[in-house]
Amino acid sequence: MPRRVLLIEDNVDIRESMSELLTDLGIEVTVAIDGPSGLAKLLKEPPDVALVDVGLPGLDGYEVARQARAGGCSVTLIALTGYSGPEAKAKAEQAGFNKHLVKPVRIDELTRLIQNSN
Repeated sequence: MPRRVLLIEDNVDIRESMSELLTDLGIEVTVAIDGPSGLAKLLKEPPDVALVDVGLPGLDGYEVARQARAGGCSVTLIALTGYSGPEAKAKAEQAGFNKHLVKPVRIDELTRLIQNSN
């Protein structure tokens, strides 16, 4: 059974290429272009996994994660960011993310996380 993924990404090139790639792998993908619309989709119809860019307009990805968790959302949240290192990872975990991936994301690692999420 394909996994349902919500991709919240404001960069059109990244959003389209990642969405196409995941769709080609048999994953059902829904997209949002900013923090507020992504949070609304996350709370209204929770996917199996949400891939959330941390540098979003409206609400940044950290705030999306915090508000999703506060709203009772228990889906797997994966932060997509250009920031690496222990401080960036700790900030993502404190916001409520399950995983922290640094861009550019390795597709094999991403698909493994999606398929193995609970």
